[in-house]
Amino acid sequence: MAGGNQTTVSEFILLGFTGDLTTQVALFVVFLGIYLITLVGNLGMIALIHLDSRLHTPMYFFLGNLSFSDLCYSTVVVPKTLANFLAEKKAISFIGCATQFYFYAVFATVECLLLAAMAYDRYAAICNPLLYPVVMSQKVCIWLVVASYLVGCTNGLIHTNTTFRLPFCASNVIDHFFCDVPLILKLSCSDTLVNQVLLFVISSLIGLFSFLTIFVSYVYILVNILRIHTAEGRHKAFSTCASHLMAVTLFYTTILFIYLRPSSSYSEGQDQVAAVFYTVVIPMMNPIIYSLRNKEVKDALWRISLKSLFIHKLFCVP
Repeated sequence: MAGGNQTTVSEFILLGFTGDLTTQVALFVVFLGIYLITLVGNLGMIALIHLDSRLHTPMYFFLGNLSFSDLCYSTVVVPKTLANFLAEKKAISFIGCATQFYFYAVFATVECLLLAAMAYDRYAAICNPLLYPVVMSQKVCIWLVVASYLVGCTNGLIHTNTTFRLPFCASNVIDHFFCDVPLILKLSCSDTLVNQVLLFVISSLIGLFSFLTIFVSYVYILVNILRIHTAEGRHKAFSTCASHLMAVTLFYTTILFIYLRPSSSYSEGQDQVAAVFYTVVIPMMNPIIYSLRNKEVKDALWRISLKSLFIHKLFCVP
């Protein structure tokens, strides 16, 4: 004991999804299947964009980075969750918890900002096509991605440093399947008002900036599309941002469900389901959305497949 009713916490217990062994094994299989699809889908998207020169455009540069972010975002949470499904003691070390949250905060922030950058890219392409090569030059695209990671790293560092320096009481049980700061703050013996305000302010600024960028971009895009006289022209213009719009809708619907519902309807079970959706399901869905809803990605996949088949036949014919 470190005095009074405080103690030095060396690990946290992640209650996550409780149940009998059969339930735990079933959840392990489901989460493992989703994670494998996430790995294949996002690595495949990154490889496809790298291999096909026709996809070397700002839109797919951001998409490649989004796939990398999704891959890391999921990897921060899912492997430890899988291990805990089969573990008798569902624990994570203090350092492991801090590390998990840091990278979770980094890639969650990067996800938000990349979605905003992609919306701005679509706005520039549809509303200012003549200036598009200048507005979205290679240098601008690189700086937008670098800025996303800088903001993400700073955000993660601030919350990790201020949270995990707090003293903790005897309880070290987190009623969640990964380390999330709001739940960790509840275990602290000290006043966490400053931490809560800091978390709310920074998260609100990042979320609001990202959401407004997306919203304003799509307002201009919609106005511009409505000015197009032919149905074919409107469909062609809208199809270039349909996949991104669907990905944004999935992401922000989940976030808004968590943060904007009435406090009277609060449920830890619902929060866990929502958390599963944005940490496990969405990283799997994004590459599927962009491959099924995007003609250029499907065409690139077809070209790479034909090229691979040709090379295979060329070198494997007896």
